[in-house]
Amino acid sequence: MKYECEMHPDPAHDFSHVQRVVKSAQDLALKEGADLNVVIPAAYLHDVVIISKSDPRRTQASQLSADEAIQFLRSLNYPEKYFKGIHHAITAHSFSAGIQAETLEAKIVQDADRLDGLGAVGIARCFALSGVFKTKFYNDEQMISVTRPLNDKEYTLDHFFVKLLKVPEMLHTKSARAEGQRRAEYLKGFVAQLQTEV
Repeated sequence: MKYECEMHPDPAHDFSHVQRVVKSAQDLALKEGADLNVVIPAAYLHDVVIISKSDPRRTQASQLSADEAIQFLRSLNYPEKYFKGIHHAITAHSFSAGIQAETLEAKIVQDADRLDGLGAVGIARCFALSGVFKTKFYNDEQMISVTRPLNDKEYTLDHFFVKLLKVPEMLHTKSARAEGQRRAEYLKGFVAQLQTEV
């Protein structure tokens, strides 16, 4: 799996992303009392099938990842009683799939994945994808949208306002919301600093 992640052209979903999500998910699970037998494999395998954000099949990625993960875990003789929880946690983690996280474990994996889009790492991932998709950093005439419509397909900084700064209020667990708010403040500080430099 590590090899497949590192061969994929999306630098925001490499194996380092997986490792960060696992670490966050483990921390959240311990604080919130979730079952690590579900959380850890789901976090490791949540992006085992990566489909580019520009691909029309993007909404299927989490379902395909969940199916692939269960096949892999079955090959390792992982206890089958955890499969349903793992499968749900993986399918529900994705923004684009729009599947409601129904279990604590699914909420934790989703929270951990979303936290990785915030803070210093979130900024790095955002601008790494800017290079991949060849989007401009910001709109030269109106860096922060006042009258123009936000367009994160064209301007990377707009993605902060379209999605990233809204993430803390979408997080499920108390622990994740606190960390999400802290990381969102870092994003706001970055935007403020950028405005002074341009």
